[in-house]
Amino acid sequence: MYPLLKINLRVQRVAGQGDMPLPAYATEHSSGMDLAAAVQDSVTLEAGQRALIPTGFKIEIPPGFEGQIRPRSGLAVRSGISMVNTPGTIDADYRGEIKVIMINHGQEPFVINRGDRIAQLVIAPVAIATIVETETLENSSRNEGGFGHTGT
Repeated sequence: MYPLLKINLRVQRVAGQGDMPLPAYATEHSSGMDLAAAVQDSVTLEAGQRALIPTGFKIEIPPGFEGQIRPRSGLAVRSGISMVNTPGTIDADYRGEIKVIMINHGQEPFVINRGDRIAQLVIAPVAIATIVETETLENSSRNEGGFGHTGT
């Protein structure tokens, strides 16, 4: 058995969203919880269009952790559906409704219906950096090698 880091994640439904599923792990070893669309009416994303899709719940992430909203790979490969900001970050002090910025990178319109699984929520530990200003940085084998510096 592998050691697992387990925390309590407090979840509050948004008023009128009692029929919506709460975030849930699909399998025993899933790292992300599925998130469902809490749209009242179906939303059609035309090719290239984006929309802010509600999930119907709020969360209380413990200090020292963050929420990461990530696209679902099946939607991406089948329909070109992703997120504009991926991963989306949810800070531990945010208490508003979780919403997902969806985008259609595909060629065909894509319909989002109430209850459709649209994204994943991963809870991850956070390291807080102390900024130390300096005049120099230590050299590395990469140094200033940027985008594509190791080839294609």
